[in-house]
Amino acid sequence: MYLALKTLHVVAVISWMAGLLYIFRLFVYHAMETEEVVRERFQVMERRLLNAITTPAGIVTLLSGTGMLVLVPGYLSQGWLQLKLVMVTGLVAAHLFAIVARHRLIVEPARWNHRFFRVMNELPTILMIVIVSMVILKPLLWSS
Repeated sequence: MYLALKTLHVVAVISWMAGLLYIFRLFVYHAMETEEVVRERFQVMERRLLNAITTPAGIVTLLSGTGMLVLVPGYLSQGWLQLKLVMVTGLVAAHLFAIVARHRLIVEPARWNHRFFRVMNELPTILMIVIVSMVILKPLLWSS
């Protein structure tokens, strides 16, 4: 059961990260756009990306990760997992911010400029690097 959940978790993480990385890139282009018809096209793309891929993948990621912790609760006492969970909390916050930012781009297109979203585009990448490092390098960083 654990390996099935782990497989599902990895696939969901890949999908979630792809969505998070792409949504902020779409926001960069959306914030730069001045033509209303193109802005409307970005709104459709952003809505579909969040609703059809990113949010479902994030939910599956969190549920499968929780399922693995239920099966092996001892991991919760290990430093690598504790740091990973802090970084995952950051990914959830970035995801929630993306949902808010999408609505704000529709209502208040000038609230944030493209430079802001270029910086925000790096946040999920940095969090992902730390998360993957914790999972792969845990034997080198913490004793089990």
